[in-house]
Amino acid sequence: HAMSDIDKILESCKTVAVVGLSPRPERDSNGVAAYIQEKGYRIIPVNPSASEILGEKCYPDLASIPGPVDVVDIFRRSEEVPSIVADAIKIGARAIWMQKGVISQEGASAARAAGLTVVMNECIECEVRARAER
Repeated sequence: HAMSDIDKILESCKTVAVVGLSPRPERDSNGVAAYIQEKGYRIIPVNPSASEILGEKCYPDLASIPGPVDVVDIFRRSEEVPSIVADAIKIGARAIWMQKGVISQEGASAARAAGLTVVMNECIECEVRARAER
């Protein structure tokens, strides 16, 4: 069922808030966001210590983002996930995507209980790339 959740997200969701997006090009989060941006997704950087990343205005937290967010892509430590999920639910996001190495059963359960689609411990770039190459 995980594949269908991934397909559902990648096909129907176009706006991705990237929590923990680093302005530094050598960081994984930056490379991943740059790649999906290039493939047509609108990225919204979320990082309290930057004002702009990859040409997009950066917001200190999810609550500060004006307008709808489809997916919240999380590049933060696993223990921070539940509070990020709570914010994602508040802003009406449709899905939570935890990057490779980010695992929170508590966050996943809370998101699912609120009706969000959840992908955990997967790389969104790898999944977008796999579909682009089909």
